[in-house]
Amino acid sequence: MIEIQELTSLEGWKEAFPVMQELRPRLDESAYLHLIQQMTQEGYRMFVLRESGVIVSLAGIAILTNLYYDRHIWVYDLVTASHTRSQGYGQQLLGFIEDLGKQAGCKLIALSSGAKRTDAHRFYQQRMNYTQTSYVFQKELT
Repeated sequence: MIEIQELTSLEGWKEAFPVMQELRPRLDESAYLHLIQQMTQEGYRMFVLRESGVIVSLAGIAILTNLYYDRHIWVYDLVTASHTRSQGYGQQLLGFIEDLGKQAGCKLIALSSGAKRTDAHRFYQQRMNYTQTSYVFQKELT
């Protein structure tokens, strides 16, 4: 049985940590929980897809407005547990997020993906019909 739900509690975020850590391996659980608590105050929301009660995929999003996208959903995190990849879970969860965006009056959904994540890029472009419209640049502030 598949269920998608929003996590809003410390217990839920702890349960999701092993899956999130596959995407964000530099984070230990303490840092992750600290950041999630800050991020939710700024509009971050986490949704999980459960198969028979077990979290197999998660998405972290925010509904935002800016000058170049107007009202949109930004996907900060999207990951499926490695042992359950290629079974359609990410596709189902991202489809749910797209529907959420439509219901919230968003014009589009956007995300950034690491330059070396070619499997993820193929998923976004070929399975989910996303287009690459820009490059993301960053500079560390020290």
